[in-house]
Amino acid sequence: MNTLDQRTALEQAARKRIKDSHALGGHSGRLAHFYRGWANSYDLDVGREEYCGPTVVAELASAVQAAYLANDRAAIAILDAGCGTGLVGVQLKRLGFQLLDGFDLSEEMAEKARKTLVYRHVQGDVDLNGPLSDYSSATYDITVCCGVFTLGHIRPDALRELARVTRPNGFIVASTRKSYAEAASFGDEVRRLQDESVLVTAQCLNDGKYVAEEGAHYWVFRVSQRASAPAG
Repeated sequence: MNTLDQRTALEQAARKRIKDSHALGGHSGRLAHFYRGWANSYDLDVGREEYCGPTVVAELASAVQAAYLANDRAAIAILDAGCGTGLVGVQLKRLGFQLLDGFDLSEEMAEKARKTLVYRHVQGDVDLNGPLSDYSSATYDITVCCGVFTLGHIRPDALRELARVTRPNGFIVASTRKSYAEAASFGDEVRRLQDESVLVTAQCLNDGKYVAEEGAHYWVFRVSQRASAPAG
């Protein structure tokens, strides 16, 4: 097999793994098992697919901080929700952020993120489709979420928990694959949370670059006072 054929085969294999991850129905056990086997090759696979989501999300967090939050970037507390191998964290660190925490459903992916040495703490075995019981309300200035709101992964109503752990007048920066946003009615959940005064949409970049095969929408939400209130 020549070099071009090898590269094509690797690209096809990477694309298949990405597509296979979209068919897991949000089931935590299946997702954890799948990513356990994918952790070692994940960065190479998404790199072959020209995955620019982490860079865009980190740059948006940087713009939010510069426009709205404290001048001292090193004092901004950020939660990387569904951090995977730490691709977003690496970009945030490059931009001068220091207080980074992360979590992921997959312990194997979380271990990869720990090895980047850009996080204070990374927790594995955390399912964003349920309550984030280990995270207190109104803790983070910015919460970022990249590559998680995608087919077969996280439901749109997880946005409510992200708002809860973000402080009032803090921000959530998230990506949604175009196919996911349409299939999962992500916009309906956003409107519901806006109607409940949980958050407001500060910005939405529609149909931005994401991976080679598909674009994404990039969202910036400002969290209201009500978001961190106990449910009941």
